[in-house]
Amino acid sequence: MRVDQYLPDLAVHDAIGNHVLLVDEALREAGYGTRIWAERIHPALLSRASPFAEDRPGGEDRLLVYHCSTGSEMASALAKRANNGERLLLYYYNITPARYFMRWDRKTALALGLARAELATLAPDVELAMAISSFNQRELTSAGYARTALCPLLVDLGAYGRPPNEKTLARLRKRRKGSGAQWLFVGRLAPNKCQHDVIGAFAAYRHLWDHRARLALVGRTSSERYRWALERLAHRLGLGDSLEIIDSLESDDALAYWAVADVFVCLSEHEGFCVPLLEAMTLGVPVVAYSATAVPETLGGAGILLDHKGPEEVALAVREVCRPGGRREELVAAGKARAADFSLERSTAALLGVLAAL
Repeated sequence: MRVDQYLPDLAVHDAIGNHVLLVDEALREAGYGTRIWAERIHPALLSRASPFAEDRPGGEDRLLVYHCSTGSEMASALAKRANNGERLLLYYYNITPARYFMRWDRKTALALGLARAELATLAPDVELAMAISSFNQRELTSAGYARTALCPLLVDLGAYGRPPNEKTLARLRKRRKGSGAQWLFVGRLAPNKCQHDVIGAFAAYRHLWDHRARLALVGRTSSERYRWALERLAHRLGLGDSLEIIDSLESDDALAYWAVADVFVCLSEHEGFCVPLLEAMTLGVPVVAYSATAVPETLGGAGILLDHKGPEEVALAVREVCRPGGRREELVAAGKARAADFSLERSTAALLGVLAAL
């Protein structure tokens, strides 16, 4: 049996891209023939994948695995092949609801709406739809998928044990002297991630308890208008250089930011899984998060979950987490234990079990 993977974009520093590469390695080690096909391939990954345009239907017995997180012409092409007898599977990461982008980027909102429609259209042609969370699995059922399976995201948690960039870490530690609590959020600058709520809560925290606190928002920009609005909000709240917005970081630089963080604050309203939660737990950074979509499932009780995210309520929770003592230590220990549930060995075994059943 051969298992080929298909995705629109194979990118570096990307959770889906990393997952696809790890799946490829796991399949090879298990004795499957395998290949990755993508419409767009980052130059650094050209040796790991082939252009989708070069793939040809038919051939040896194989499973086609389509990784779905957005719309793509690839989807309709694979559906036609399924109608001609090839076996099509779907790996679903979730698609952001269009309403979050309607105010900021109508083009993106339209594309997301079409992607949701495309997801439903694919349902009759997919033999099995795999979801990385129960939240995603319920969405697949609602979209008409008759056969679904919970199949974890593959993440190499061992990679977070590498040392951070020494120069970056030294710079951040020097800046930390005389500073207060270090807030961190990692994720795309996008309306559904609600960085505006993080900024509002951070401003309240500085005003009420810790005027020396700092906040770092790390993630590429999905909407330039939304980013502009975040910067303007920070200016109106008088945050000055206490807020740092960083587009992207090399992995060893990102580890330096994790190393100095006191708390990871996630107020996102839509997540299909939220890999940064897993990163925080692995690295011993306590989590304060808004209880929405897949976030409670990913945390598994290993962080502080909030049913409401008013600035003062969030600030109070962060204050509790940042105090030295038993509660903080409990959260760190619980996070590490929860992260172990997503070990690469365990997740790989689950994936291979699903494929073996086919």
